[in-house]
Amino acid sequence: MFNITLSAGHALVTPGKQTPDGYKEWSFNSGVVTKMMVLLANYKDVAVLRLDDPSGKTDIPLAQRADRSDSFGAHFHLDVHANAAGPGGWYDAASGIETFTYKLSGESYEIGKKLQAALIGATGLKNRGVKNGDGLYMIKGVKAPSCLVECGFMTNRTEAALLKSADYQQKIANPLVGALVEHFKFVKRTPPPAPKPTHETGKHYRVQVGACSKLV
Repeated sequence: MFNITLSAGHALVTPGKQTPDGYKEWSFNSGVVTKMMVLLANYKDVAVLRLDDPSGKTDIPLAQRADRSDSFGAHFHLDVHANAAGPGGWYDAASGIETFTYKLSGESYEIGKKLQAALIGATGLKNRGVKNGDGLYMIKGVKAPSCLVECGFMTNRTEAALLKSADYQQKIANPLVGALVEHFKFVKRTPPPAPKPTHETGKHYRVQVGACSKLV
């Protein structure tokens, strides 16, 4: 079994961490994580644990999240975030997507490069590159290879509108899962066989239509 932990950064109740017009970063992060879990469920022998509170009501401490990832025996961890910049309010000068990894070498870095390339290819947003994330707790505090993705700027008017969109959240989830599938060589589950028809040749069934019924 291959174990993955996912974490939607922050929570609904976290002070700040929102667009200037009040959209919470966690709402975007959570949307992406939820969609990733649906996609990953289609692959054999992949177990996924979400580390944040799915209700958003509690901002679970980072040390507790890291401990849960380690206890789960994670083989890889991903933290999903949205970025911010500027002195406060809207700041359109900063834009794009970036990925943080543990050091700029090793498996974290190799995965990070694939995640970044996939995100840029899917969104067409500015490529801010893969960066050293050693100062980020969910990079250095988790035993497994780990990455943190910043999927657009909450302080950029154009990108804030994207972050609020379920379509954009799916556009982020798809390449993230795709890159993991490519790197770890996940195998898709075999779909269940189609259900057999319930009607049998030569037999008729009575169907109720309003107050009347008819044979079919």
